[in-house]
Amino acid sequence: MDVFIAIVQILDSTIRLSVPLLLACLAGLYSERAGVFDIGLEGKMLVGAFAGAAAASVFHSAFLGLGMAIVMSVAFALVHGFASITHRGNQIVSGVAINFVAAGSTIILGQAWFQQGGRTPALQSGERFEAITLPGAAAIHDVPIIGPIYSELLSGHSILVYLAFAMVPFTWWVLFRTRFGLRLRAVGENPAAVDTAGISVAWLRYRALICTGVLTGIAGAYLSMVQNGGFVKDMTAGKGYIALAALIFAKWRPVNAMFACLLFGFLDAAAIRLQGSPLPLIGKVPVQFMQALPYVLTVILLAGFIGKAIPPRAGGVPYVKER
Repeated sequence: MDVFIAIVQILDSTIRLSVPLLLACLAGLYSERAGVFDIGLEGKMLVGAFAGAAAASVFHSAFLGLGMAIVMSVAFALVHGFASITHRGNQIVSGVAINFVAAGSTIILGQAWFQQGGRTPALQSGERFEAITLPGAAAIHDVPIIGPIYSELLSGHSILVYLAFAMVPFTWWVLFRTRFGLRLRAVGENPAAVDTAGISVAWLRYRALICTGVLTGIAGAYLSMVQNGGFVKDMTAGKGYIALAALIFAKWRPVNAMFACLLFGFLDAAAIRLQGSPLPLIGKVPVQFMQALPYVLTVILLAGFIGKAIPPRAGGVPYVKER
């Protein structure tokens, strides 16, 4: 039974650690399906994390913090669109610039506003999203197998966790069952055909980037207002890049993206669990190796286990209207 409890705890950590990856991965799915490569997911998450924690600390409201996180992430997404869609700039350069600006501005503003070395004040109750206990979780907690699964694995998460996983079927429905999704996928494959049909390529891509901004804002808010309880320097720690890797691993499909993010979250959770623990036939493994393990396995998985991943044909290419 102790082994079963340990497995449930690892899976619980897997869910918590995969949420920001899942939200960022779905965010990249919208933009890349529309033909806009977005390496700036990391920067938008970081801006969302800072804006959410700062607003929640000042206004003492978690929902105001979430709203500000979304607004600032959408603003950065629109900057990316202005550079790469309106002015047809290089999408990689624009995304990297957003990451640099986000990394520097969050530290400078944090120090100027709160004088805590770039951090925000620790969020108190009401300023962060608390865990939600599902009905009956306490009553069946001691029931074998079912109790731990329901009360620990399914219950006890914040509303943003449930929202993140609800976004998977919603994104699938939007992309594959709505007119907007059909046009979004078409503009990522053949923008000239969409333009010929009298539909604005630029406006479609801007709307895709707005969706990206909303989801990265929620991902950033989760990091600072659920997982950490405040903003700290560079708290995204490469999660935006891991989300891009998960998106390629999932071959730009929402359900596959969920499983890819759960896999990466599981690798991270297992690495945390095994830190300092001796392994059979190996002994005690250095902490640094266990911290690097999820990233190493990510490279191995991408290199050898996904087969050929074909991105949208118009991805990364600015659209120039033929005259």
